[in-house]
Amino acid sequence: MSKLLVVVDYQNDFVNGSLGFPGAEALEEPICRKIEEYKARGDDVAFTFDTHGEDYLETQEGKNLPVTHCVRGMPGWELYGRVADYCDALTPCFHKPAFGSMALAYYAKTQGYEEVELCGLVSNICVISNAVLVKAALPEARVSVDARCTACADPAMNEKALDVMEGLQVAVTNR
Repeated sequence: MSKLLVVVDYQNDFVNGSLGFPGAEALEEPICRKIEEYKARGDDVAFTFDTHGEDYLETQEGKNLPVTHCVRGMPGWELYGRVADYCDALTPCFHKPAFGSMALAYYAKTQGYEEVELCGLVSNICVISNAVLVKAALPEARVSVDARCTACADPAMNEKALDVMEGLQVAVTNR
């Protein structure tokens, strides 16, 4: 059975940078353990990077969320902590200028994964967006999100995001 773990935007700016929040750093170890489990089984791991340019504040997203973050090449754009150690030149990486990655969904579909699990940040924006895109690309695949490996700044909003994902037939585990 082909399985993929997608680590969504576990970048410095979402952990301890311009959009960081208390508790985001606590996801580092559970995410690292999950990556190690996938790699030990010979399953695939991919990463998404929220990726913006210097013109971010002039974009549609920047006008609605006027906090410069994840500018390509800046420290805030890089993966946080030990998670960065698992991303090398052979690892699929999807640099996305918006919440969801169509390229990730296309990749998952062309690889024919039977299971796709997502983790990372933030649950109510980029994690949910990518879960929906992957589910649309692979309607018969099991798509899941591990509640221990995702969060957002507002715990109530995190729970709502997990509820919505369950409503969209994305399995939420370890809740």
